[in-house]
Amino acid sequence: MQTGFIIVNYNDYKTTQKLINNIIDYKIINKIVVVDNASTDDSYQKLIKINNDKLIVLKNTDNKGYGSGINVGAKYLKKIFHNWNIIISNADIIINDENDLIKLIDNLSDDNIGVIAPVINEHGTLNRGWIIPSPKTDVLLNLPYFYKHFKNKLLLYKNDYYKSDMTEVEVVSGCFFLTKLDILEKIDYFDENVFLYYEENILASKLKKINKKTFINNKIQVIHDHSVTIDKSINKIRKYKILKKSQFYFQTKYNKANVIDKFLLYISIKLGIFIQYLIGMKRGKK
Repeated sequence: MQTGFIIVNYNDYKTTQKLINNIIDYKIINKIVVVDNASTDDSYQKLIKINNDKLIVLKNTDNKGYGSGINVGAKYLKKIFHNWNIIISNADIIINDENDLIKLIDNLSDDNIGVIAPVINEHGTLNRGWIIPSPKTDVLLNLPYFYKHFKNKLLLYKNDYYKSDMTEVEVVSGCFFLTKLDILEKIDYFDENVFLYYEENILASKLKKINKKTFINNKIQVIHDHSVTIDKSINKIRKYKILKKSQFYFQTKYNKANVIDKFLLYISIKLGIFIQYLIGMKRGKK
């Protein structure tokens, strides 16, 4: 089976080019598909100047979100070959060794596995997956005090859970993971009703419905220069609003939040936005 590597670019040519240079000579990768998500700078013009037979650069006329960009890349690969191993990556990822990808692809050969991911090293913090949040959990975590003091307890597995070489988790980070094209087809690709955030939780819920498992390979790490692309293009309050809109959509459509849960989510989201404005005003006065 061939392997395709999908990167979504938005106004971040330099970071995307850095990743392309990182992986372009990896023999395990047959095609690198960069989907430019309607960048407003000259990213697309610069990307198409990179001359390599492995590289395909596509341009979206509209930016419909991260999941939409991935779908465009995956469906393009479908036109070339009937099935692929798919590596989905943010632009701000650093891969240490081609052998790491080879091992992850080998893990993916297990038919029970829908998604395999390495440990994500984010400035020294190890991201190794989390538990799908219930509506009530998200209500609590929308409140700053609870988020700060209870996030790890409510969402994360304990460190000793990761003692074995491979660990099953409910959700992995969307910044870097592997799956197969036929699995994406079975779950009808990424849900394009979310522009950004919560794609991972939605993906996890879809995989559960088709009885596919998600695993972390604890022996492999990639580096994530966290939120470089997002922070460059979206201010903090707008980013928070996008996050909470995706959260509400996920909890109502996929977690079947009841009327009370919906009301509490709505109130906690509005309160959180208000607090973000207050924080922004306070910082602006300094």
